[in-house]
Parts: sequence; C-alpha cells; structure tokens
Amino acid sequence: MNTLQGEILWIDDEIDSLKSQIVFLKNKGYDVTAVSNGYDALEMLKDKMVDVVLLDESMPGMTGLETLAKIKEIHPLLPVVMVTKNEAENIMEEAIGSQITDYLIKPVNPNQVLLSLKKIMDTKRLVSEKTTVAYQQDFRNLFMALSSNPNQEEWKELYKKLVYWELEMARSDSAEMMEVLQTQKAEANTDFFKFISKNYAKWIKDKSGDAPLMSHELFKRKVAPYLEPGKPTFLVVIDNLRFDQWKVLQPIITETFRLLEEDMFYSILPTATQYARNALFAGMLPIEIEAKFPNEWKNDDEEGGKNLYEETFLRNQLKQLKLDKLKVQYTKITNNEHGKDLEDNIHNYLNNDLSVIVYNFVDMLSHARTEMEVLKELAGDEVSYRSLTVSWFEHSPLYRALKKIADKNIQIIITTDHGTQRVKTPSKCVGDRQTTTNLRYKHGRNLQYEEKDVLAFRDPREAGLPRPNVSSTYIFAKEDVFLCYPNNYNYYVNYYRNTFQHGGISLEEMLVPVVRLSSK
Repeated sequence: MNTLQGEILWIDDEIDSLKSQIVFLKNKGYDVTAVSNGYDALEMLKDKMVDVVLLDESMPGMTGLETLAKIKEIHPLLPVVMVTKNEAENIMEEAIGSQITDYLIKPVNPNQVLLSLKKIMDTKRLVSEKTTVAYQQDFRNLFMALSSNPNQEEWKELYKKLVYWELEMARSDSAEMMEVLQTQKAEANTDFFKFISKNYAKWIKDKSGDAPLMSHELFKRKVAPYLEPGKPTFLVVIDNLRFDQWKVLQPIITETFRLLEEDMFYSILPTATQYARNALFAGMLPIEIEAKFPNEWKNDDEEGGKNLYEETFLRNQLKQLKLDKLKVQYTKITNNEHGKDLEDNIHNYLNNDLSVIVYNFVDMLSHARTEMEVLKELAGDEVSYRSLTVSWFEHSPLYRALKKIADKNIQIIITTDHGTQRVKTPSKCVGDRQTTTNLRYKHGRNLQYEEKDVLAFRDPREAGLPRPNVSSTYIFAKEDVFLCYPNNYNYYVNYYRNTFQHGGISLEEMLVPVVRLSSK
C-alpha cells in the first residue's frame, strides 16, 4: 500500500482521455479528484483542501485563466500547474503573471506530471536531504581543518565554510543537522579563543607584517588603493554587521552591483564600536589614538561621547596616506530622518571622491532586541536575526539611495567595525564602581573573574589599549560567555541570556566582512 503522497485536483473538459494518467498517479500514491470544468472545481475547493491543482487552459465556459483567477481568490498560495495545448506567448505570460507554479504542454506523459508534482511537493524535503548528505560529507573535512591548528587565513576559510552550511541548513529547515552544525561551530569558537589568546599580543607587538589584516590597517589596505580623483567611491560602514548577515544581503546587493572582491578582516579587541571603529578611521590602535589625540580619545569610564571624532581621525589618516587632496564627505546615519536625507541628496555625493557613510541600524537593532520583548520574539535566534536584517535593508533609505546612483560609474566598499555574538553562558565577575558595564569585556581595577572564561591583559598596552589607571586590567569573554556581577545575578542572567552582545572573542565578532563592488 502506497503512503499518500498528496491530494491532487485535476480540471480538464476531456477528463475521460486522462484516465490512464490518473491511474498512474494513484499507483504512485496520489489521491486524484477529477472534474470537467471550472465551476465544479471552485465548488469543491470551498469544502476540500488539496495540495496541487492541475488545470487545463483551454476549456469551454470558464477558461483556465479565469478559473485560475478564481482559485487564487479562494486559496492564494495553492500551487497550480497549467496544462495547455497552446504555447502562445501572451497566454503563458498571463498565466505566469497570475502566479502559476509550473506549466506543461499537451500531450503530457505521466512522468512529466509526476516530476512536476514532485518538484512542487517534495522540493523542501529533497533540498533538506541533499543538504544533509553534503554536510555529512564535509563534516569530516571541517573536523580535520579544526584539528590541524589553522593559521589566520585558514580560520577565515573555516568560518566562511561554517557560515555557508549555516545558511544552507536554515534554507533546508533541517533541525537535526542544524544542531550538529551548532555543536561544530561551538567547538570552532573554543579553538578560535585559544588561537586568539596565543597570538593576539604578538600581532599587536609585531610590526613585521605577520599579523592578519586588522581594524587599524583596513582603510590603508582595502580602501586607499582604490581611491582616485574623479571616481566616486562610497565607503559604507554598517555598524555591527556579521559575516552571515552580509551573506544574506549579498544576493540583494548583487542584483544591482557587481561584486569585485569579498574578504574578511580581524576586528581588534574589544570588538566594540568606540575601539574598533575609531581604529578603522584613525588607522591606529587605540593606544596610539590616545597618544596623538588626547583630548578626542575617551576611555569607557570618562564622560562624553566615544565616537564624536571619527571624521577628525579619518582626515588625519588621509593626510598620512597623502590622500588629503581628495574631496571627502563623512556622514553618520543614526535615525530614519538622517537616512531620508541621504536618500534625497545622494546625487550630490557623486561630486565627492570619497563618501563615507556610517550606518548605525544593525547596532541599534541588536541593542533594541535586548530591551524590547517584541524584538526578542522577532529575532529569537541567528536565523530570524538575519531575516530581520534582510527586511531592514530591502526597505532602507540606504539601499534606495544606492540604487538611485547604480547607473553611475561608482564603486562601493561595504564593511563594518565588529560583529556580534548571541550569549548563553553566564560567568561571575566582580569589580569596583569604575568597572565598565559591557557584558563581553570589562576593564577596571581589582577585577575578580573566572580565569577560564576570559582572556586577560593585566597590562592593556600589550593589547594596544590605553591604560586608564596604573592597575587597570582588561578582560575579554570567550565563545558565548557573558559577564555578570553577583548582585541580582539570576535576574541579569535571565535578562541577558540569548541576547546579541559584542566586545569579546568569537568568530562572529572578530571575523567580519569587507567587500568591494562596482556599478554593472
């Protein structure tokens, strides 16, 4: 006895000639109901739900296209396969415009119909099975790569591979395999933390070029070489954009722009805006910014905005790189009104050699998600967080602005300052009143913490960071750890668990995208 594969409604005025086809489908496990006109079909669909409709285009009385329109009124999402003798282009266009799922040209043979049904009804299952098999085959390769002490470039490739599989699993909706992948990703983050702990101070100290591309070198190496007078370049810094978020935005952006280069760089520690973004614009480590700009640099425990002088830092870096003759405009978008201004005036930006646009939406989204219950529902995990990012971008003034100038001879460099991590594992930390409040990193005097959960720098200068006090220590949380004070411990653990935070050491926070595109 065949398992029921699906309920089919077949509408054709010559239904008697299709008896052998219907028997064939029934033998394959489909329950087929046949009617000879659109009126009977619509009556039936009021009371009975089916999985797919097979619809003859050429019928007396109510035509196939008229029947299709009525079916879509009752069940807008019901898949309809148009079966037609007529290959006339206008009929096909009208049918496709009316959202048919597939079409077959008469005479049809039974296997054609079967394949169409399988394509419609089994796609998700077949994709899921194929994805599962492919990941299982690649699992060992990833395991071997993790076991072989990867270097800084190999870590980028490994993370790229993990993100690829995460997006594939999300598309195929394979919950069991997603769980296996998340375990593998957690193991990767454990090893990545060890890798950073072992090498970070060496990278900061070593000026010989052994270090990977990091925040303070990004502009010099990934932006400056492509700047030229008379060719408008847009540097778009989307705050807090993870590599997986870039990958879901990529198909949207590359509909309009040509992708020339995709890479990642290592965000400096702490992976927090005031450090990583100031380093990006200044072309210096925070300790060097503090030395050169003592009035502009603000430590966490000092009063005043921490990102007020990015344009000053940028112009100084352009001067150092002998690019200060270029016409440069710096714009920061922190609300929708600013975004609308950008959209309305984007053509004026074409007069610049370099337009820097800092867009704060994704960062605001991650913070708002912590504080607002409705956003916790909308972005409960990485899959929905990415989905929310896509929804924002597709309808954002930023995307509309870029599309307005897509036909001009421009280039766009999209990057970020750092990524973000969904935190799950609390770790107790004690400090005095001056200790910073960030959940993924802290600095202060007399810090007490679980040593296994953090990378600590008792001398912040080893990490390229200012030393607010003689006894200041910086600590950076590993993997998915978040740092909580013992006071009201359970309340804060429950409040912050599963929120997206940044400042610590994880693949998601440190390995972030830099991509270059041009107009097509």
